[in-house]
Amino acid sequence: MRTLILLIFIVTISSCKPEIKVLTAQEIIDESIIASGADKVSAAAIEFNFRKRHYTAVRNKGKFSLIRITKSDTTETRDVLSNNGFERYRNDEFIIVPDSMSTRYSGSINSVHYFSVLPFGLNDGAVKKKLLKESIVKGKSYYKVEVSFSEDGGGEDFDDVFVYWINKKDFKIDYLAYSFHVNGGGKRFREATNERVINGIRFVDNNNFKAKNALTKLENLDKAFESSGLEKLSEINLENVQVELLD
Repeated sequence: MRTLILLIFIVTISSCKPEIKVLTAQEIIDESIIASGADKVSAAAIEFNFRKRHYTAVRNKGKFSLIRITKSDTTETRDVLSNNGFERYRNDEFIIVPDSMSTRYSGSINSVHYFSVLPFGLNDGAVKKKLLKESIVKGKSYYKVEVSFSEDGGGEDFDDVFVYWINKKDFKIDYLAYSFHVNGGGKRFREATNERVINGIRFVDNNNFKAKNALTKLENLDKAFESSGLEKLSEINLENVQVELLD
């Protein structure tokens, strides 16, 4: 009798255990956007300096203007990527740019602005998300989400692939990796540093690495990072970041 009662008690307790919810890739990205304040980016004016150039991004109600300003002793070149396409001005005079160069400049400007406000943009219509196996980096547990893009709406570099390591505790992106095909192609791994929050939006700098072994798979660059299998190429530092919320 006692054995039966004990068995019933164990079964009852076991059935009362709360189920652990398994998050989808979409849910993880949604949480990361909120945790990083990236939901505020769609109605904000953001400025920063990067590698001797000044960048400004104004996004509001679906309209955007991504600007890069390059100065020399005698000229100021202002490149503008907006809903209207690409435009270049030199000392406030409109300059006609060939389509081939316009595409190149647009990609360069968009790339800097894209990385500056991640994970903003990861819910765009062309984005496809896939949940990979969780991993541990430097003793911390991470969700690992692969992001790719559909050709329709995915831009000039739609075939690039990204992997994001999202901290399971605070949902912030601590590491990311991506493969690219321009200029001979390759893979990169970035480690977030110097986190700061400005008007509710998280900004980071990054240490930028490449794999010593070019055959290392994109999703395994975290393992290469921990086993000294990466070579540091540069530091990606955003300076003098300023944010004005427009909503």
